[in-house]
Amino acid sequence: MELLHPDHFADYELIDCGGFEKLERFGSYITIRPEPQAVWDKALSIKDWEAKAHVRFMPNSSYAGSWKKLKPMPDEWEISYTLPNGPKLNFHLALTSFKHVGIFPEQAAHWDYIYEKVKSFNLDKPKFLNLFAYTGGASLAAKATGADVTHLDAIRQVVTWARQNMELSNLTDIRWVVEDAMKYVRRELKRGTKYNGIILDPPAYGHGPNREQWKLEENINEMVHGVLDMLDEQKHILILNTYSLGFSSLIIENLMAKRKKELKYGELYLQATSGYKLPLGVFGKAYRGI
Repeated sequence: MELLHPDHFADYELIDCGGFEKLERFGSYITIRPEPQAVWDKALSIKDWEAKAHVRFMPNSSYAGSWKKLKPMPDEWEISYTLPNGPKLNFHLALTSFKHVGIFPEQAAHWDYIYEKVKSFNLDKPKFLNLFAYTGGASLAAKATGADVTHLDAIRQVVTWARQNMELSNLTDIRWVVEDAMKYVRRELKRGTKYNGIILDPPAYGHGPNREQWKLEENINEMVHGVLDMLDEQKHILILNTYSLGFSSLIIENLMAKRKKELKYGELYLQATSGYKLPLGVFGKAYRGI
């Protein structure tokens, strides 16, 4: 089993985590946000946390809340990430009411993999699909190789945010789709469409734009079978990432058994400066580059 974390993200730092919270630096600004995986004690004192932080998220439900500013900072700002031996990706960040700021930094480890593997195919226009795509880090990494990229998310505002990140990164021509992911995969299977790269990072629960229901345990098997059948037989990568408490990497191994000979699976984490390793989901990766 592989343990994977981003190791050259200059604009991001996990400073400390514990007590169901995480202390993070995004560019010049430091946030305190809830983190259900951080069940241990903080390494730094509460006084140290509040002295460092610019802003703290204050939940008022399991899904939403507000931000309490401890020091002056803007509500919106930008950070960047440089792909290995590649271009710089730029991201617009914002203090949202859902505790997110517009990026999942642990996913940078997958961006590196996408950039490296899709480039290695040496194809004129490899086809790449990003499902449950959020603000598009994986889409940008694939587009930076010259791929023909389709970016799909069920929330129109998030797709607009991803488009802004594309423009900030001086990239063009990503195909934007606002649709239920399962519906899209079923339609592509009927069409016989093949992709050289697919990444999916489904939530535990969610809804499509027409209130289609997604529940990870109920839908993931059909979804994985579908995307496996959509892969180009000669040259492909597939990344399945799940952030769900109690979801085992062995589940990933079983779901992707069709690609067992080319499968790597493991766990994503962030390395805190204070010493802790913060687990942030399990993944499976399949690669074929004949």
